[in-house]
Amino acid sequence: MIISLVIGILLGSLSVVFALQNVVTVTVTFLAWQITAPLALVLLGSMLSGVVITLLVSLPSLIRDDMYVKVLQKQKKQLEDELATYKTPAASSTVTATTTTNTVG
Repeated sequence: MIISLVIGILLGSLSVVFALQNVVTVTVTFLAWQITAPLALVLLGSMLSGVVITLLVSLPSLIRDDMYVKVLQKQKKQLEDELATYKTPAASSTVTATTTTNTVG
């Protein structure tokens, strides 16, 4: 996880340096829109839109995974409570069995 974060930071930094070195004015046409801006802003804008689209696409799976983890945590707690109820009588019966064995011997 840390490695991917470092790689992302490096790639982002290199992209920003590249964009800042390209300050030529360009015209971008998309459907009916026509925008004239420095190449650096066009590149940064396209990178930003890529990040936003990636986050929007990954958001449903992040929410689904979070809900699944909460369900698993709830099941774990229920199973731990159930295990605790079964351990308590077994521990008390072991104590009584050892005391009766000691008194007989």
